[in-house]
Amino acid sequence: NYNMGLREQLVFPEISYDKVDKARGMDIVIVTTAKNDEEAAEFLSVMGLPLQKEKA
Repeated sequence: NYNMGLREQLVFPEISYDKVDKARGMDIVIVTTAKNDEEAAEFLSVMGLPLQKEKA
């Protein structure tokens, strides 16, 4: 699973700044059917999501 939060909806270009009365945040959860962490990390990386490398 990949979880992330946004503080406001204005990061989406479809949202018109002039029509927003207040900032609204949201939580986003992405669930994959990957069989292991490495497979999931590869998929999420290809999709362009920022992943932190594991420390040795």
